[in-house]
Amino acid sequence: MAPLVGVLAGAGLFLIWWSFWEKPAALKRRPRASRLEDLLASAGIEKVTGTGLVASCLGLGIFVALILFVVSRSWPISVCFGLFGAWLPVSIVRWRANRRTAVLRQLWPDVVDHLRSAIRAGLSLPEALIQLGEKGPEELRHVFRDFGADYRAGGQFDASLNKLKDRLADPVADRIVEALRLTREVGGSDLGKLLGTLAEFLRENARTRSELEARQSWTVNAARLAVAAPWIVMLLLATRPEAVNAYNTPMGAGVLLGGLVVSLVCYSIMLRIGALPQDERVLR
Repeated sequence: MAPLVGVLAGAGLFLIWWSFWEKPAALKRRPRASRLEDLLASAGIEKVTGTGLVASCLGLGIFVALILFVVSRSWPISVCFGLFGAWLPVSIVRWRANRRTAVLRQLWPDVVDHLRSAIRAGLSLPEALIQLGEKGPEELRHVFRDFGADYRAGGQFDASLNKLKDRLADPVADRIVEALRLTREVGGSDLGKLLGTLAEFLRENARTRSELEARQSWTVNAARLAVAAPWIVMLLLATRPEAVNAYNTPMGAGVLLGGLVVSLVCYSIMLRIGALPQDERVLR
């Protein structure tokens, strides 16, 4: 028994000594979302994953191709329009993301003004964000209500801010959230002045960008119509048997493939030339 007692006593003393040396916690990196997930988050779509979007694209593309084949009895024509159908969900999500970004661009100055007023009134940072769920812009109240629910449930300001950033998925929101986080961690009395300057900058930026988009819309819409017009004519030709027979040949399929490649390349170049600079989310 004496050796056993000695071993147990030694093990106990070793464990007590080991407990005084705390192992530093490893930094947990937040997993980086894919481009499709970023696009869905920017569009405000929370219940659809990137895999679900890809599955929707494949399903719609196959469905459109089968419908066109039933109508035209031509696989080359059906495959071309099936590819267009497969790209339609992504186009809709991008349109919704751009529309949501444009709406948020007009709302952020008001959000910053509400935060500035709440902080000047003596509210803490969590309370200033929570009150936006009742007094902020109507389109963003549900997001800040969710932040309030997260903060009341866990009491962790940083974790609630991270969830808020994920829900908003906007570069301006990232800057505001990080400014509030930094102020809470290190303190400072210039937050009100910082928010006032930020509100003025956001209003000027939204005004300038709206003017540029209004002038650009005519050119972009004309270019889109120029790309879509040949395929609208092709869709009408698919109802005539002699045109279908011509495109069912290898040469006809090659003409369709060449036209598809030219359309996609020209459309991509048009978007790149006419694109306005977009803010990127770097504070994630």
